[in-house]
Amino acid sequence: MKRLVVTADDFGASIEVNTAVEQAHRHGILTAASLMVAGDAAADAVARARVMPTLGVGLHIVLVEGRPMLPPERLPALVAPDGNFRTDMARTGARIFASPAARRQLAAEVEAQFAAFAATGLPLDHVNAHKHYHLHPTIAGTILRAGRRFGMRSIRAPIEDRAILNAIEGGASGPRIETIWARLVRRRMRAAGMAVPDNVFGLAWSGAMTAARVRGLLDHLPDGLSEIYTHPATGPYPGAAPGYDYPGELAALTDALAPSLITRERIALGRFADFA
Repeated sequence: MKRLVVTADDFGASIEVNTAVEQAHRHGILTAASLMVAGDAAADAVARARVMPTLGVGLHIVLVEGRPMLPPERLPALVAPDGNFRTDMARTGARIFASPAARRQLAAEVEAQFAAFAATGLPLDHVNAHKHYHLHPTIAGTILRAGRRFGMRSIRAPIEDRAILNAIEGGASGPRIETIWARLVRRRMRAAGMAVPDNVFGLAWSGAMTAARVRGLLDHLPDGLSEIYTHPATGPYPGAAPGYDYPGELAALTDALAPSLITRERIALGRFADFA
C-alpha cells in the first residue's frame, strides 16, 4: 500500500510561510507542517493550526540558524555572540560530542522546545530537525529521550531513493554520506517504537520542488510510508534561504493535477498520526 505524508517545514518562521501552509492545506495536498516554536510568527502559526484540525502539526527542532527558546546566556556552547544559534554545524556538532557542558545545554534547549510545543495544546503529529541536525547521534539521542516524555511517535529519517529521482528527471547522484547516518537514525528510532518513513523526498530538490517533480513523485511513489517535505511561502521573508523558489513550491502543492494522480495511483494521503 502506498501511504504519503506531504509536509511543510519552517511553519512559524514568517507570515508568508504560514499563509502558504494554510493555502496548501485548504486548497492542495499538504497534510502536515513542522512548527518552529521560537519562530517570528509561531503564535500566528498556532492560531491557524487550531482552526485546521486536519493539519498534522509537528515540532521542527531548531539548533542551527535560528533563535533558541532559552535565554542565550544559558547556551554559550550553542549560540553565537548575536544570541542566535551558530551556523557552523560541523564545529558545533564536534563541540556537542566532546563537551559535557554543551550536551547539558543541548538537552535543556531540546526540552524547552518540546515544552513550548506542548504548551500550544496541539497534538504532536511528528518531529524533525532543521537542516536534519538530528542525524548527529548525540542530538538524535537527546531528542529521543525528551520526545518520549512529550508523546513523540513519529520522526523523519531523510533517506531519499535516488533511483526514483532519476526515473523522474535524471541526473541525481548516488547515496551520500548523510544517508548512512540517516539509516542509523531510522534503525535507532524504530527500535524505540517510533514510526519512521520508509522514503523521504525533498533533499535533492530542496527549495525547488516544482509541480512537475511532485507529479513525478506521485507517479513513481513506492509502496510503504513516504514523506514529501517542502518549503512553501507566498514570497521572500527575513531569514529565507537564498535561491529557494518558495512560491513555486506553494504552486506545486496546490497543483490541480495532483489530486487526480493521488486517486489514480491509489495513494493514501494523511498525517503521520493517521499512519503511526
